Amino acid sequence: MPYNSGAPPKSIYKTVTITYPMLIIITTSLLFLTASALLILRFTRPNFRYFWLTAAGGALLAWISTWLWQARMPLEFQLLPWQPAELFVDYPSFLADGISWPLALSLTTLAVAVILTATVRADLNDPLASVGTLILTGFGVLAVTANNPLTLVLVWAAIDISELIILLSLADEPRSSERVVTAFSTRAAGIGLVLWANIVSVANHTPMTFTSIPPQAGLFLLIGAGLRLGVLPLHLPYPSESSLRRGSGTALRLIAAASSLVLLARIPTESVQSILTPFLLVLATFAGLYAGWTWLRAPDELSGRPFWMIGMASLAVTSALRGNAIGAAAWSCALVLAGGALFLSSVQYLWFNRALMIGAIGLSALPLSLTASGWLSNAEVFWPVWPFMLAVQALLVAGYIRHALRPGMRDSFESQQIWSRNVYPAGIVILLLTTLLLGLFGWDGAATVGVWIIGIIASLLTLGLVWAIPRLRILNPIRAHWVRPATSWLENLYRGLWDLYQWLTRLSRVISSTLEGDGGIMWTLLFLALFISLMTQGK
Repeated sequence: MPYNSGAPPKSIYKTVTITYPMLIIITTSLLFLTASALLILRFTRPNFRYFWLTAAGGALLAWISTWLWQARMPLEFQLLPWQPAELFVDYPSFLADGISWPLALSLTTLAVAVILTATVRADLNDPLASVGTLILTGFGVLAVTANNPLTLVLVWAAIDISELIILLSLADEPRSSERVVTAFSTRAAGIGLVLWANIVSVANHTPMTFTSIPPQAGLFLLIGAGLRLGVLPLHLPYPSESSLRRGSGTALRLIAAASSLVLLARIPTESVQSILTPFLLVLATFAGLYAGWTWLRAPDELSGRPFWMIGMASLAVTSALRGNAIGAAAWSCALVLAGGALFLSSVQYLWFNRALMIGAIGLSALPLSLTASGWLSNAEVFWPVWPFMLAVQALLVAGYIRHALRPGMRDSFESQQIWSRNVYPAGIVILLLTTLLLGLFGWDGAATVGVWIIGIIASLLTLGLVWAIPRLRILNPIRAHWVRPATSWLENLYRGLWDLYQWLTRLSRVISSTLEGDGGIMWTLLFLALFISLMTQGK
């Protein structure tokens, strides 16, 4: 039945019927269908021997289908308009273009890597870990391809609910459950800010889309994306075993970050230019300096992972504030690909450590690298922050090299089974290879020379820090058994806020029990008498 009023243009029907735009849905369907098949097999055939093979096959097919998007880009897939048209101006729409495609490819590559590297972890035979990775990757692909704020908010809500279910199933004590709820509330606050930005946009008589966002609304979007990075609380409530922290934990952290940072790549330049822009640049710079320093001195890469995310996000935010959407997407892809290769490296082998240097090249901002476009600017630049942001990049890359080359507490490669030694390297190599390929072709930031002089300066600073690390004790913190890893003022701030919340909760319970107990009627009569007295005096 065709619509009479508010009928969509004919092109919308064409995008639904043409094969190429359906590639977006094919990729996500492969991920969701594989996860559904694993769940069904988990409960109907618990002794099924090919859980891992099924998960790996579905992830690889989704990764291959993402490469096929290059056959006809941009791809746009739109659902039919919601009714009534007067109430729903926008409706879910997805777009694969030169910005969203590298992010989607990074997420599907991460999913393949997480599943392939599970061959050396304890969660190899746990299909639920693969189910969580596949579901979150599917929603992550939908988030980075969202074509309007409505679609992005809906996908964000689906991601939050999925993460809430996964983390609550892993929490083994009440305090861990409280941390899960805190993380969920922080993400929900980010969604609330995006909705508030929509209200501000409508108040300015401008329907909010990714092509027309008022400056006041653009700042709310920036803050909302920051709240959704998933770094509060700093550490997820996983049990003590490192397999979950490396596999599922890496997927949760990086997919949540990428699905949030895509908003920075969609905000128009004019929407973030205001009198508050220099202040936000300074704030992002301070956050990046603190995160980079903490990341460099972290006892291990898993303890420093939240600070890696904060530091990389600060680089993406500063790119967005300079009107460089492509640069924001480049830093986001580097966060997923280079970070994923490092965090999934749980086996000690000399050649693997050297191969991880490819990730450092992708982070260098040198010509033809993944982040070569990271220092471009399409708006007026607040120059005083540039030297400090160069220091942020140098700290992050030097910390990456330090964690990649150190022996750590990793298992020996020779102690693994033969088939694991053949499959595990592919999971790391696929991330590093994608890092190289995205620097050369396939999207708007590929084959870019960028601001090469800044890339060289940042690389020299990085080499200086790498040289100084074994020579300066302040850059090599001693990890003692009585010191908790990654303890910082940010974690202490979170604990203080959480203790305040618990105190207010106890106070509320005391007041509630007082009013609802045996003396509740007396308190009600007393308040009624006071109310009547005040009304009488006022009259």
